[in-house]
Amino acid sequence: CGVYGQDLPENPEPGKCYVRCTTPDVYVNEDVQIMVKPAYKVLKTYPAEYKTVTERVLVKEASKKLKIIPAKWGTETVSYVSKEPSSELSVVPATFSSSSETIEMKPEYAQWELGAPAPDCESPNPDDCRYWCYKGYPAEYQTFPKEVLASDASTRSTPVAEKKSTYTKQVITEPARVEEVEIPAQYDEITKTVLVKDAYTVEETIPAVHETVSREVLKQKGGLTTWREVECALVEYNALPINWNLASATLTPEAKRIIDENLMPVLKNNPGVKVELASHTDSRGTTSSNQTLSERRAQSVANYLISKGVNPSLLVANGYGESKLKNRCSDGVSCTEREHAVNRRTEFRLINN
Repeated sequence: CGVYGQDLPENPEPGKCYVRCTTPDVYVNEDVQIMVKPAYKVLKTYPAEYKTVTERVLVKEASKKLKIIPAKWGTETVSYVSKEPSSELSVVPATFSSSSETIEMKPEYAQWELGAPAPDCESPNPDDCRYWCYKGYPAEYQTFPKEVLASDASTRSTPVAEKKSTYTKQVITEPARVEEVEIPAQYDEITKTVLVKDAYTVEETIPAVHETVSREVLKQKGGLTTWREVECALVEYNALPINWNLASATLTPEAKRIIDENLMPVLKNNPGVKVELASHTDSRGTTSSNQTLSERRAQSVANYLISKGVNPSLLVANGYGESKLKNRCSDGVSCTEREHAVNRRTEFRLINN
């Protein structure tokens, strides 16, 4: 459930979850005077005074003219291996020899058999003078011809020699060079306006304007720690099924309705409990832009809750960008729109203060 290792709740029950809550700060209104318009100066300006002067200026700097003497070339023959050495493989097939195998086709057996009647039998029933014999019969065998492996298939390697060739390339016999020719600088006369006296101002001060406004001030500091039993499902991430518009972090009326119906009852039933608002994107787009977008969306949810009267100190807005994908759809993986939609999600969970 995510509790701390110390300052644990007293007499906890097995199978239940608890979060640590902090009592909120208490504020009251007071009137304060603020400056709605500061004191300022009204300035009257006087223009600057100028005069015209003539000046000799450089219009083209001295330079150098470069004369390029081209390089001279010759040819050179280079040998190279056009085909590297290798091996050729030929197959030697497997060979077989004749053999045979004898198989027992019928095993030996024995059975009771009725013998012939005795010649001196005095009974009118001939079966009274017959006897039974337990007679055995040998097994029956049959021999079948077959082939056995004499030598298995193998390969024979034959070396193939390398091939060489040549090509001709051009080489520099005398490198190119540059000769320098001096070009003198050029001058001209210009007329310009120079400052004799700069512009100046005369100041008049206008007093500040003040206004009385009402503001909230802290009357009683919160921060007392208590433990509250919560549903265990609420300390795990729960979906907040907002359908964000593409690249947008603005809450639509439908998104606000989803927050009102899914999250506001949780906050009302668990006063003083801190909530993490987590927003995620899919992997499309850059990592940095996805991170920024997820942070903006999480903060939009937090700002809406604050506008509904939720204490800002109880909200933690986190954007995770594309760092916690729920399926295989990372950068470079082809996925359907439905698979990408699984990763575009906003969730919430109760956490410890």
